[in-house]
Amino acid sequence: MACRIGELVLGCREPEVLARFWCEVLDFVVLGREDDGSVEIGPREGFGGAQPTLFLSARAEPEPGKSRLHIDVNPTDRDQDAELERLLALGARPADIGQTGEESWHVLVDPEGNEFCLLKARIKEL
Repeated sequence: MACRIGELVLGCREPEVLARFWCEVLDFVVLGREDDGSVEIGPREGFGGAQPTLFLSARAEPEPGKSRLHIDVNPTDRDQDAELERLLALGARPADIGQTGEESWHVLVDPEGNEFCLLKARIKEL
């Protein structure tokens, strides 16, 4: 038996704002809210499926230092360029972390400045 990732936790100042953003990006829904303002989002099927949930933990200030974890996303129903346009329209912004311009991915930040990468679509081979 092995473990699975159940949830990813992201500290943020405005969990509701990030919940709306990430729900649109990932086609997730709000699964729960905590008394402190934290919000948990996840797949429409709910908890325990193949995808982990995203717990947006309310914090007054971000934790110091660069986060060692970031999210990578892949388009599921369009090409990378079309998905980049969609993410930018949702409020993502390009981030410069020293890329060369030759990368096959785009580095972005969400509305609170958390880095994530848009990769190319992955097609399941038959």
